[in-house]
Amino acid sequence: MAGADSPESRPMLQTLSDALAKQGYNDLTPVQSAVTEPELEGQDLLVSAQTGSGKTVGFGLAIGPTIINDDGSLDAASYPLALIIAPTRELALQVKRELQWLYAGAGATLASCVGGMDFRDERRSLERGAHIVVATPGRLRDHIMRGTINLNEIKAVVLDEADEMLDLGFREDLEFILDQAPETRRTLLFSATVPPMIATLAKSYQRDAVRIKTTTKESQHADIEYRALSVANHDIDASIINTLRFYDAPNAIVFANTRAMVTRLTTRLSNRGFSVVALSGELTQSERSNALQAMRDGRARVCVATDVAARGIDLPNLELVIHAELPTNAETLLHRSGRTGRAGRKGISAMIVPAKMKRRGENLLKWGKLSATWATPPTADDVTKKDEERLLTDPVWSEDFNEDEQAFAQRLLAEHAPEKIAAAYLRLYAGKQSAPEFISEYKDGPAAKERKPRETKSFGPSKWFSVDVGREGKAEARWLLPMICKAGGITKNEIGAIRIQPNETFVEIAEPAVNGFLKSVGKDMQLENQASLRALDGPPQLGERGPRKTKRDYDKPKRDYDKPKRAPRDQSTPPPSRQQDVATIQPIPGAADDTSNRKPRSKPARRDHGDALVEKRAKPPHTGKPGGKKPSQKGKSGYNSDTKPGKPRAGKSGEKPPGNAKDTSKRFTPPGGKPKPRKGLGKGGNATPRRKSK
Repeated sequence: MAGADSPESRPMLQTLSDALAKQGYNDLTPVQSAVTEPELEGQDLLVSAQTGSGKTVGFGLAIGPTIINDDGSLDAASYPLALIIAPTRELALQVKRELQWLYAGAGATLASCVGGMDFRDERRSLERGAHIVVATPGRLRDHIMRGTINLNEIKAVVLDEADEMLDLGFREDLEFILDQAPETRRTLLFSATVPPMIATLAKSYQRDAVRIKTTTKESQHADIEYRALSVANHDIDASIINTLRFYDAPNAIVFANTRAMVTRLTTRLSNRGFSVVALSGELTQSERSNALQAMRDGRARVCVATDVAARGIDLPNLELVIHAELPTNAETLLHRSGRTGRAGRKGISAMIVPAKMKRRGENLLKWGKLSATWATPPTADDVTKKDEERLLTDPVWSEDFNEDEQAFAQRLLAEHAPEKIAAAYLRLYAGKQSAPEFISEYKDGPAAKERKPRETKSFGPSKWFSVDVGREGKAEARWLLPMICKAGGITKNEIGAIRIQPNETFVEIAEPAVNGFLKSVGKDMQLENQASLRALDGPPQLGERGPRKTKRDYDKPKRDYDKPKRAPRDQSTPPPSRQQDVATIQPIPGAADDTSNRKPRSKPARRDHGDALVEKRAKPPHTGKPGGKKPSQKGKSGYNSDTKPGKPRAGKSGEKPPGNAKDTSKRFTPPGGKPKPRKGLGKGGNATPRRKSK
């Protein structure tokens, strides 16, 4: 039927209208109707709409009149005319799929530039020409900087899920891209919310943008039923399994906060017989694409994912979203839940709320202004009853059977009783599903605001005393309390408040115990560690306490910074070394200390280790005969030129033979002692001489 907002009643390009009718669109959603108003053609738009409201088709219709000719066709593809930027790879590829059927009648060519894909393939597709390019910010910036994409012909730029892109840290990339696009372009920002950062971006890069708001925070998504399931802390996995079994949705997503949790839940569900896939940031783009395709094809029914899949993923049969771990904020809760209840379909968003996280779950619902039904997860009996209901209402009972099936049924009836056949069928039906889990009874404790306040007993009449040690003396209640009890012969029950001040400590003692306390302390009122006690006439007057110092504040610094600084020297008076009346010592000419005519000593140039290696390699090898003498080279007396400098030459009288590195016989001998004989000498100059064999 064609209503007031039907495609046929609106001035729209015929090619786009035909594509909508072919796809089954009878009525446009509110956001699609708002962005296709005739007076908004050519205007910059700032649109906020709730997830699942058809924003992709909406901005596809909005930019149509900007890039498509009046006859509903497009010229030959060359440079891009429109640019769609999305935060994640999955969302970008999904947008590309949506725009392909929408612009198929116009003959549009689309290209994608997303991370994780082959850069060379993307470059070749851009070189062949594309009318619309769908990209992620980081990869698009790489193409711009490498010169593989030309933005000179861009007429429209769409930022899809702009708030998410800013949250992911793509602000600099977006500003760089928008600066490279022509100033005459249209800029359309689509976002679920409009935080201050989005408003600033719109003000900087949009011209007189029209604000379109099709969502209200006061009302939640009508097609999503929120359920908060209270469970014991040890029943989280069991509640997830029973929830999946109870609703038996064609497609379901289980959200977790970390990759480790995704891996653990995927393994657990796979072991329980669920057809499950994982979706997280550690997977490659091909693995993520295969996982989503398996969900669309029906090869997998459960997807365990992190928040990377919370934006823009559209699965046609997704009827159940389970929050295995509560999200960090209400906005993430809304986007997770928005994967279901899309395009008029009903969906369920189930929050698994363990006992320790109940307050957080309540706050998430309150901050998101959502109303949820609080209950416990389905038990094993609930799942079994639900299976029986599905079995009785299965469409197979209303279908016709062929002759072969009827013949086999007669054979079964001839061999077995009808009750036995029915029981066997029930067992076979139940065996195809995972067995439900046992869930312990959940007992909810009283809320924090309903708990009774702790009863505090009055200390009664008391008398105050002062101890002459405080925080400056590192006074602490943990050693003051036993010291006072020991000196006064009382217990800690007779001591009330202990107030530690900078230079003294006030102690409150029960009045019935004061006489015995004073008698035990003595007239001198001295405690341990030379601490003095003094009785006060009344309660102490405590001023503003201020921040309490820690032990580090009393530690002495490693360097003495408390020394008084030296007074600045009077610049008018020269230092003693430059005063005229100071006698200078003149050196004796020709003496050893005379440095008047000595040339300045120059430091030897440091030898680079690399040069030494080069020199060592460059030395010509020895070419003498084996066992013969090396050719003599002239050098300094007592040294061989082919040895290291400073090493004496062996074999001449009056000179010591060169030391042997393996000779360790000369060791330190203590005074009055003798070197111990060495045992077990091996090869070397000091080895025990062996007897020649005859």
